[in-house]
Amino acid sequence: MLTGTGTRQAMSAVAFSAVIVLAAAQGRAAAQSAQAGSAQAGRGAAEAPAEPGVTPAEIQRMFDSYALMQAQDQLKITDDQFPQFLGRFKALQDVRRKALQDRTRLVQELRVLVNQPQPDEAQMKDRIKALQDVDARAAADIKKAEEAVDQMLDVRQQAKFRVFEENMERRKLDLVTRARQANRKLQQQ
Repeated sequence: MLTGTGTRQAMSAVAFSAVIVLAAAQGRAAAQSAQAGSAQAGRGAAEAPAEPGVTPAEIQRMFDSYALMQAQDQLKITDDQFPQFLGRFKALQDVRRKALQDRTRLVQELRVLVNQPQPDEAQMKDRIKALQDVDARAAADIKKAEEAVDQMLDVRQQAKFRVFEENMERRKLDLVTRARQANRKLQQQ
C-alpha cells in the first residue's frame, strides 16, 4: 500500500499519462474528423457529425492538476501547507493564463489591422497602447502572485519552485510536440 510521497508519485504518473493519452486522442479524433469530412465532402454531405474529444481547456486543467501534484512532491509541501499553496499556485496559473489570453487577443487584433488594405493607424496605435498596458499589468500581477507563493515557501523551496516551473514548461512543450507528431502520423495514414 502506498502512503504519502509514494501515493503522490503514483498519482502524478497516472495524471501525466492521462494528459498524454488524452492529447494523443484529441489529435487522433481531429485526424479522423478531417478524414471523415473529406469523405463526406466527396459524397456531397451537407454537414459533418459533431467532433467528440477532449478540449484544450480540459487538457490544460489536467496538466495543471499534474503540475500541482508534482509541485507538492518536489517542493516537499506538507499536508498543512497544501491548502494555502493550492490557492496561491492556482492564482499564479490563472494570472499567467489570463495575461497570455489578453495578449494573444490584442496581437490577433493587430494582425487583422496590419493585413487590411488600408490600415487605420489610429486603431493600430490604440491596440499597441492596449498591448503595452496589458504587458505592464500582467508583469505586475504575475510578480504579486509569485510573491504570494514565495511568502509561504522557505528559500530552498523558492529556488526549487523556479526550477520546477521551468521543467514543467518544458514538459508541456514536449507534450504538445508529441501530440502534434501523433496527429501528423494519423493524418498521413
